[in-house]
Amino acid sequence: MFDTLSTRLSDVFDKLKKRGVLSEDDVTSALREVRIALLEADVALPVVKEFIELVREEAVGEQVVRSVTPGQMVIKIVNDHLTKILGGDKSEINLAVAPPAAIMMVGLQGSGKTTSTAKVAVHLRNQFRKKSLMASLDVRRPAAQKQLEVLGLGADIATLPIVPFETPEMIAKRAIDAARKEGYDVVLLDTAGRLHIDEMLMEEAASIHKICKPIETLFVADALTGQDAVNAAGAFHQQLAVTGIVLTRVDGDARGGAALSITSVTGCPIKLLGTGEKIEEIEVFHPERIASRILGMGDVVSLVEKATEVVEEEAAEKLAAKIQKGQFDFEDFAKQLQQVRKLGGMGGIMGMLPGSQKVKAQMGSAQVDDKALARQEAIILSMTPNERKNPKIFNGSRRRRIASGAGTTVQEVNRLLKQFQQMSKMMKRMNKLGKKGMMRHGLPGMIGQ
Repeated sequence: MFDTLSTRLSDVFDKLKKRGVLSEDDVTSALREVRIALLEADVALPVVKEFIELVREEAVGEQVVRSVTPGQMVIKIVNDHLTKILGGDKSEINLAVAPPAAIMMVGLQGSGKTTSTAKVAVHLRNQFRKKSLMASLDVRRPAAQKQLEVLGLGADIATLPIVPFETPEMIAKRAIDAARKEGYDVVLLDTAGRLHIDEMLMEEAASIHKICKPIETLFVADALTGQDAVNAAGAFHQQLAVTGIVLTRVDGDARGGAALSITSVTGCPIKLLGTGEKIEEIEVFHPERIASRILGMGDVVSLVEKATEVVEEEAAEKLAAKIQKGQFDFEDFAKQLQQVRKLGGMGGIMGMLPGSQKVKAQMGSAQVDDKALARQEAIILSMTPNERKNPKIFNGSRRRRIASGAGTTVQEVNRLLKQFQQMSKMMKRMNKLGKKGMMRHGLPGMIGQ
């Protein structure tokens, strides 16, 4: 998300940082480019206008003009205001109510509402150890209730048994009663959607809202629909007093206009982001971290949090011990590639590192991407267990067999073997240097420069 906008803004601010002194004309010219970049990212025009005016007021002030690093000061001002339009502080799901806490999921058909219901249940279980009951109130869309049931089975989340011919209001009452009697912490109500907003949809949603009195009413918005998602969120908020937004398909949205507009237009915070198709691919929305990502400052905090979830401490300690003994092999290499994939691939990791747009461009020119990592993993999987543990035994016939099994070329197999040798040498140097040696020699000492 925000790839295009991030690239454009990085170019604008690189020019500013090169100038020792900034005139008002320099700031105006830069903000003109920022304005165009935001509009191209499909950010709502009123939001863009207000943002540019607020930034201009501060960016041409005495504090910037007299600053030792005026370019950096302007970037800080832009960062602060980006954080504000994204919502300011993070807003978690509110569960401060006697259980079961009712959460009502609303939105248009096709926005990912049913999948998001299951994702929210998994998120609440993994992060807060909350036991959820899911109930589908969509009696119109064919197999909608069955879809939620299947998702529940896959994620080990309970779903309300399907009873034919019940109305949405009857299902809502039964769900609340069942959750109360069976000791659930949360009841998630997946309501019906339409392809467009109509009176019948709103009346049904309002009726359910009155019955279940939800602590949270979450509007599920598809990031790819841009301003259509923003307009729909505004309409639902007027009728139901939406308390938060769940933004889906952000992994496929390079522009990010919906995320940058929706809070300003509706007054509702974005609470969660759907970052992929897998049931666990949902994360809390942190405005300040997203603003940093947009401006190329990275989001190392989120990357570390993700790594602690993915990397098992015991496995990491075993790997460290093997490296110290010089026993790093292709089995370990494959595990590292799998962990990179779990972290969101190279694109996901690079998106969280400072200056990532430039690094991504360099990686692109060097043909280092997720497809290359998948090919490397395929090559390793085509090796025998003995070959993975003894890289020295590779000869011409073995390389040809591995290339054929992985559906790639011998040259690519050779490239991976060379890369592995270089990595092994680097790890041996690290081991010889020890902690004090690494501190004394730094990275050049490790890589032999």
